[in-house]
Amino acid sequence: MKNLFTKSIIAIVAFFSLAVAGSQMTTAHAASTDASYGTVYKIAKQNLGKPYVWGATGPSAFDCSGFTGYVYKKAAKITIPRTAQAQYNAYKHVSGPSVKKGDLVFFGYSTGSISHVGLYVGHGKMIDAQNRGVVKERVHAPWWHVVGYAHVTDFSTTASQD
Repeated sequence: MKNLFTKSIIAIVAFFSLAVAGSQMTTAHAASTDASYGTVYKIAKQNLGKPYVWGATGPSAFDCSGFTGYVYKKAAKITIPRTAQAQYNAYKHVSGPSVKKGDLVFFGYSTGSISHVGLYVGHGKMIDAQNRGVVKERVHAPWWHVVGYAHVTDFSTTASQD
C-alpha cells in the first residue's frame, strides 16, 4: 500500500511539473540568436528528400514539428516546443504580409486545431516535412489551410542572409 501511495504521489508531481512547464512554453518570446537566416535555410535545405515518419525528430527522418525543431536547434541553438500546436502557442503571431524568412507557418482548422507547421523561406514558399517527405513547396496550396504565422527569433544581421 505504501509503495502504491508513493507511486501515486510521484505521478501527481510529474503531472503538475509537466503542466507548469507546458504553460510556461506558451509565453515564449522571440529568442535572440547569433545565427543568420542563411544558416537556418542551409540546414533546412540539407534535409530535403528525407522521409516523413510520424513522431520523428531527425536527423534521418522527420514529422513536421520534429523538422522545424531540428532546424532551429541545429542552426540557431534554439529549442522550440515539440508539437505544431505548442509551437503555434509559444510565439508571437505575425500577419501574412509581415511574415519573414525563418518564421513558422501553421496549418489546420483553427488556432486551436493546428495540425501542420513549416518553415517559411520567402517568395510564398516553405520547407516542411509531410507525407512526401521533406519538401519545398508553396504555402498556399489547395491541400493546406493557413491558420497563421509565428516569429521565433530575430536573426543576426551581421551574417549573410540567404
